[in-house]
Amino acid sequence: MMAFEGLSEKLSAAFKRLKNKGKLTESDVKDAMREVRLALLEADVNYKVAKEFTNKVTERAVGADVMESLTPAQMVVKIVNEELTALMGSEETRINFANKPPTVIMMCGLQGSGKTTHSAKLGKMLKRQGHRPLLAACDVYRPAAIEQLKVVGGQAGVTVFEMGQEDPVTIAEKAVKHAKDYGNDIVILDTAGRLHIDEKLMNELKEIKSKVNPDEILLVVDSMTGQDAVNVAKSFDELLDISGLILTKLDGDTRGGAALSAKAVTGKPIKFAGIGEKLDDLEVFHPDRMASRILGMGDILTLIEDAENRLDQKKSEEMARKFQQNKFDMNDLYEQLQQIKRMGPIKGILSKLPNIGDQIKDMDFDDRQMDRIGAMISSMTKKERENPDIINPSRKRRIAAGSGMKVEDVNRLMKQFGEMQKFMKTMNARGKNGKRKRMPMLPGLGGSSMAGSMPLNPARLESKNKNKKKKKK
Repeated sequence: MMAFEGLSEKLSAAFKRLKNKGKLTESDVKDAMREVRLALLEADVNYKVAKEFTNKVTERAVGADVMESLTPAQMVVKIVNEELTALMGSEETRINFANKPPTVIMMCGLQGSGKTTHSAKLGKMLKRQGHRPLLAACDVYRPAAIEQLKVVGGQAGVTVFEMGQEDPVTIAEKAVKHAKDYGNDIVILDTAGRLHIDEKLMNELKEIKSKVNPDEILLVVDSMTGQDAVNVAKSFDELLDISGLILTKLDGDTRGGAALSAKAVTGKPIKFAGIGEKLDDLEVFHPDRMASRILGMGDILTLIEDAENRLDQKKSEEMARKFQQNKFDMNDLYEQLQQIKRMGPIKGILSKLPNIGDQIKDMDFDDRQMDRIGAMISSMTKKERENPDIINPSRKRRIAAGSGMKVEDVNRLMKQFGEMQKFMKTMNARGKNGKRKRMPMLPGLGGSSMAGSMPLNPARLESKNKNKKKKKK
């Protein structure tokens, strides 16, 4: 389920009623805002925050500019979008890097909030940006915490500094010294999880802060706990003066209250969002893009960035050339499937496209189908992958047996691949109505032609986005 899906549905319903009216009255706006307030409260948004938000929108929406507009309902949605963005912090807040390296980032949070994993995620993101981060194991209380950090650090390709069960304050100090000696420009301190009422452990955090003087104190909170997450942030902030938040599980069945209330209640920005279990599943938190997602407008910029970060650009360009020259074989299809899998679940990819959210909310997307297709391709010989036309009934039976699938599944794959090849021959041709032909789908990926669009490369997405902007102008 996409983050904020329940809230998005309720807001869409409220705005749909406005769109059905030719001209808005003050009463229409207030009725809609009443529904919006209820939707926010059901999403576990702080009551005071929800009330102030709808009051601001109402005040702006009953103005002459909106009431006299040709499309007043769209103007109300525009105002809601702007106020949602402002509520979450207006613009993204980056890491505060030290003038003289290393930059020290202290991670803190409750037990089980995902601190260790998100320390590694942050380390991997920073390494991808050209930094040389160092992870420091300062959690000496939780069994296997050090080992866990070494495992996820290894998966992220980030060095881990550890001193066993030594004093956490000493470990933090030695880690910073190690970074200076060995050229690491960032130190990420993975501290022990604690309850915000645990005075002894909270004092330990304060001592680490006083000794190493961190440039960032990031609190990791579980967004699925709603207002509780905001209360935790408030408590930690009062003791440590945190610099920002990392909200985890924003891809789950979260009601959104934490994301919408945190900045207003604590005054501290959400800097990153955890959007999945993989180490690549960490995003810079963009308030404007999140507001756009909540209102069902998609998030094409994040989709482009995901493609740039997760896809192999050389392979994507080579694939695009083969696609255009009709030289796309089963080897290329297999590689393309692997590239798409790196982007995350199909439904998550499609949800970032404008106006797609409502269309796919009730659709089932079986991401395992890509693994099944991959298994069938892997069961083919080299000659069969390069020239699928030679695959006769006996070869199909062997491929089905080798991949644990049925002959019907192999037939379906061959049929879809044949349709893709036909499509390639006419991909630049336009129909009489001036529209591009629909891309044939791979079996099981869902009911949208976008699910089977290949190849997916950032250049295509970006050019489409630019064209849409030009048309709007």
